[in-house]
Amino acid sequence: MSRELLPLSVPNLMGKEIEYVSNVVKSGWVSTAGPYVSDFESKLSEYVNCKGAVSCQNGTSGLHIALQVCGISKDCEVIVPTLTFIAAVNPVKYTGAEPVFMDCDDSLTLDVAKLRAFFENECSFIDGKLINKATKKHIKAILVVHVFGNMADMEGIMELSQKYNLKVIEDATEALGTYYIDGKYKGKYAGTIGDAGVYSFNGNKIITTGGGGMIVSNNENFLKRAKHLTTQAKCDELYFIHDEIGYNYRMTNIQAALGLAQLEQIEHFIETKRKNYEFYKREISKIHGLKILEFKDNIRPNYWFYSLYIDENYPLNRDEVIGYLASKKIQTRPIWGLISEQKPYKANQTYRIEKAFEYLEHVVNIPCSSNLQKEDAEYVVECLKQAGV
Repeated sequence: MSRELLPLSVPNLMGKEIEYVSNVVKSGWVSTAGPYVSDFESKLSEYVNCKGAVSCQNGTSGLHIALQVCGISKDCEVIVPTLTFIAAVNPVKYTGAEPVFMDCDDSLTLDVAKLRAFFENECSFIDGKLINKATKKHIKAILVVHVFGNMADMEGIMELSQKYNLKVIEDATEALGTYYIDGKYKGKYAGTIGDAGVYSFNGNKIITTGGGGMIVSNNENFLKRAKHLTTQAKCDELYFIHDEIGYNYRMTNIQAALGLAQLEQIEHFIETKRKNYEFYKREISKIHGLKILEFKDNIRPNYWFYSLYIDENYPLNRDEVIGYLASKKIQTRPIWGLISEQKPYKANQTYRIEKAFEYLEHVVNIPCSSNLQKEDAEYVVECLKQAGV
């Protein structure tokens, strides 16, 4: 009997998803109105302990709205990481602004030391504005990505944002449930420290609505404007009067019902992923040339993705590992191609991109679903042992 494909990351739909979605279908409220939308917004903002949340179509639309509400527009710049999914950076272009690409540190998140050096050496701070010496443009914001469930150095980033009068948007699309357990922001969740945070509920995320996203903030005016823009900027519901260009970025009631059922299980998902991560880390450390990258020790991560680091002592390189595991019906993936190397962004400014190239070459993500069985994780490890012989 042939083995079925072991997927990288798939949904875990073992809660009240069918019950809640059935309720929506029976009610007839299947589109962009209905009680589950507001309930999901309320329960998610309660979970991450922030003032409010605004649902949207996906994480990308959430970032687009967050940037707009933060005043990002043509003729300004936004600091972004090069090591991320392209959906984190494209919304900067949607606003007419330009990204400036930064390197990662060993957590795969934004390198704050290099960010500080860039501001000090390559910029001027004039009349409350940070001006890029090379482009003469006003740098208005930092877009932080919490990669694979890890958390960027928010203490350092917020310190720089306050010093240079910058907005901070947190792309926490991969980090719902991650929070600090130590330091200045102890107890604060990814997405709730900057001016706004955005979560994704794509099918491979820690919880899913199939598609969908959520914008969170502790600024009530921000939330009000985000809601306005995501619902077509309608200022008169009855007579369809609109006061600016808005967007049809609303989440459906069916999606919200699915999300609410998923949110009820998130801590169980995280605990399962933690156990599998610990197993992988312990067993893979016994294989010469391989290791699982660790999460920061001052956070409780959501353990979203497990990153296998392949060094020169292992007989296979990154692409060979991907191919070998595929032959064993194990789905894996490399880190995304660096965004600053992509065709639409080759002309954009970069600053000392070094470690991102290293991790791109050496990291492969291995199966990490919240319903991953121990025997499946054991099979992955055994295949890696066999390949290393």
